[in-house]
Formats: sequence, structure tokens, C-alpha cells
Amino acid sequence: MISKTSLIEALCAAKGMRMTEQRRVIARVLAEAEDHPDVEELYRRAVAVDEHISISTVYRTVKLFEDAGIIERHDFRDGRSRYEQRSEFHHDHLINLRTGDVLEFQSDEIEALQREIARKLGYRLVDHRLELYCLPLEDAPASSTPPAIT
Repeated sequence: MISKTSLIEALCAAKGMRMTEQRRVIARVLAEAEDHPDVEELYRRAVAVDEHISISTVYRTVKLFEDAGIIERHDFRDGRSRYEQRSEFHHDHLINLRTGDVLEFQSDEIEALQREIARKLGYRLVDHRLELYCLPLEDAPASSTPPAIT
């Protein structure tokens, strides 16, 4: 049972958003998600806590939270929008195309390289999103020629 006050709820309160009990349940489900659920999965989890929550309530609440900048929407090429609580720490995503699993990672080297590329092209990097779409190495097709490494 979800019971703790979530960061999402605190951000909603700070923005003066009215929090119904159903919105609280959805906020807590989102806050406790260790994955990047889509609306249908959020609905399944929320209805397990409160059977009176409708799928349309979940859609409206997710849109409200997204518009307020409290959660982020991701489209990981699987045909569905997936959500996560906005983080104060930047991270990127690696998406396993075989399983749909999403791994979060952070790399100081990649961050520095992106800033340097922007600078060399005459820009200052202010935001970015990096998504790597991958297959497990064991799925690589057999080849008699080794791949070139540069």
C-alpha cells in the first residue's frame, strides 16, 4: 500500500495544485515507480490502491503533472508515452529494444563531450536528452569480419 508523501505531491502543493485523493494515489504510484510506466500501467497500479480511479482520471492527471513540469514524458519508440518523476539530477536512457527495459545512466564524459561539441559549433548547451537504442550483445549477428573500432 502506498502511504508516504511523494515529491510529486510536494511539487503539486508548491504550485498550488488541488490534490484530490485520486491524484494523490497517482502521484504516489508515479513517485514509487522504479521503471518508466505508461498510462495503462499507472492505471493498473493505481486501481490496485483505489478501485474507483478511472483510466480517464489517470490520463488527465498525468497530463496535468506533465504540463506543470512535475513529470517527464518519454517516447522510447515503442508506441506509448512513458513517464517518470522529474529528477534534479540529469540522466540519460539506454533502451533495450528486445525487452523494452530502460536503463538510466549518467556519464561525465558524455556530458563534457556534448558541451564541447556545442561550443565548437558556436553554441552553449542549455539542455539535451540522450536515448540509446540497443540490442544485447548476444543478439549481434554472426559475421566473419570483425566490426571496425575507431
